[in-house]
Amino acid sequence: MTLDLIPVGPLDHVAIAVHDLEAAAERLGGPFGIGLSHREEIATADVEVGFLELPGQTSIELVCPLADGTPLARFLDRRGEALHHICFRVDDLVAALAVAKRAGLDLIDETPRPGARGALIAFLHPRSVGGLLVELKQKGE
Repeated sequence: MTLDLIPVGPLDHVAIAVHDLEAAAERLGGPFGIGLSHREEIATADVEVGFLELPGQTSIELVCPLADGTPLARFLDRRGEALHHICFRVDDLVAALAVAKRAGLDLIDETPRPGARGALIAFLHPRSVGGLLVELKQKGE
């Protein structure tokens, strides 16, 4: 039996859930001289994101809830500031989701949705991927 593999590219980013973007950026990036390179509200997810990155390398995405009671706010209430998800780049998100579904993985997003920087994104449920939330991202800009 041949197992379908999700065709992923490089690791795009590692996301950390935080209470305050500015404070977290100073704590995590300050000692290395890395500041926020991009900041954006994602209204459909009730979050604000900021990126710490060095050119050509995997970035760190800081994710902050826009309101109490949102999924990310509940995550922070349960776990505190911590690793939230990892994100792999894919060339064709629709095709990658079809492979994941055929492989029996549980999808949080059955269809792609808008993400930061004009990208299309979708999440795989942690119960299907060893307890870790995994994002797939088709690059936008």
